[in-house]
Amino acid sequence: MEAGKAEGERSPQFSAGASAAYRWALGRADRSPVTGAGDSEGFPGLPALTAEVDAAVVQMEDPTGQPGQRDYNRGVHDALAWVCGHSDAAP
Repeated sequence: MEAGKAEGERSPQFSAGASAAYRWALGRADRSPVTGAGDSEGFPGLPALTAEVDAAVVQMEDPTGQPGQRDYNRGVHDALAWVCGHSDAAP
């Protein structure tokens, strides 16, 4: 968590990532939020959702990534991990 943020407070980038993930998971976005994959019609299946979670992890672990982008990717990760049932805590 970023220094200076209160517990539970999320950055705008985190919120944007979570929102983008939910839109995509609900079939309301043409492209996935991290990889930009856009070959699915309607709702993405579990394999596509988990692949996007994995891609978010790779991006978050990239030491050259910018803090805002890491927050965005964490928002995507946390939202999709919850959607996939990998986490009990909704972001």
